[in-house]
Amino acid sequence: MRSYRSLFHTPEFTPFLLSFAAFAAAQTIGGLALGTLVFRATGSPFLSAMGMFGPQVAQLAGATFLLSAADRLPPRAILSGLALAFAVCTAVLALPGLPLWAVFAVLLAQGLVASLGGGVRGGLLNEILSKDNYVLGRSVYSMLWGLTQMAGFATGGVLLTLLSPRTCLLLAAALYLASALVTGVGLTARPPRASGRPSVSATRRTNALLWSSRPRRLAYLGLWVPNGMIVGSDSLYVSYTPEAAGTLYACGALGMFLGDMAVGRLLPPALRPRLATPLRLLLAVPYLLFVLRPGVAVSAVAVTVASAGFAASLILQERLLSLTPDDLTGQALGLHATGMAALQGIGAALAGALAQLTSPATAMTLMAAGSVTATLTLAALGSPEERRPTVRPSGSSGCASGRPEAGS
Repeated sequence: MRSYRSLFHTPEFTPFLLSFAAFAAAQTIGGLALGTLVFRATGSPFLSAMGMFGPQVAQLAGATFLLSAADRLPPRAILSGLALAFAVCTAVLALPGLPLWAVFAVLLAQGLVASLGGGVRGGLLNEILSKDNYVLGRSVYSMLWGLTQMAGFATGGVLLTLLSPRTCLLLAAALYLASALVTGVGLTARPPRASGRPSVSATRRTNALLWSSRPRRLAYLGLWVPNGMIVGSDSLYVSYTPEAAGTLYACGALGMFLGDMAVGRLLPPALRPRLATPLRLLLAVPYLLFVLRPGVAVSAVAVTVASAGFAASLILQERLLSLTPDDLTGQALGLHATGMAALQGIGAALAGALAQLTSPATAMTLMAAGSVTATLTLAALGSPEERRPTVRPSGSSGCASGRPEAGS
């Protein structure tokens, strides 16, 4: 049986995780500090939220114009450059007297370059690990992200009671520098996965190529839509139960951790493809209980159980990679990351609008029902051939020329 020990014996896996952990910690601490700084300056909850999550919106533009660089530039150089760029931007945000328009201009720049991060890291992880260890390694990556978020927000909250938001931003900038250092020292220089220069036209052409394949479209929609609608439900914890929202978020993180561990470590590879639909249903069905407006204890159990269903993303990412040539994995995973961020934002906006018209409990139930409907529809659209394991295309299967794969 595959083990976590075998992963950490793989060269470069540990420095890969350490550099990501430093980057993620900087992102959570810096985001909380900036949101606090903006709120203190403006008193606006909307602007404060945009200060924390605004860069996700800008990632859509990056996905449109920049994603080809994920496969056409050396991965170590991109990750080091991203960390250094975030360090500089975060240090600029800490400058006293920086006008609000300048703050959001910096956030726009951060979002644009951040669109490369998910694709580059996903593609690099696919190179570091063997194919049969990818899901296990990705589960560790996902668990680390969840744990880092919890620890980062908790640490950031404590630091903000002791230090000013600007000092916390400088600490975040230092963590970005640490991430750049670990990346440069711990990872091997690799050539780009694809030939050619990155460009807007190359990004659009490859995005169109990735989307032209029906099996890949179904994989992308399965990754984006059910997940995004449930994140919309998650966004209503504060309005549903203000005094226990932190408890529900912690239970959600616990459920994700357990789900990722079970799928990555315990499930045999032959069984995983069959569980993509059941796990997506698990992600949504417990939220239907919110129509009864349960108390904190029942809500916490429902959220924990449901959040284990987020592990469906591991299975669907494995499916996506099996349908994608090696030289396009970076852009394929980058498109997944930016699409997921966009659908989560749309889900949160839709859930908020529904809650405004009805109630948080009703909105959470409706979003869960929408997620179940989307999952069942996508399962019905998938043909038996698409549900079978797919032989991974070779790195030069005609895709570099812009032609779709046979049978697309």
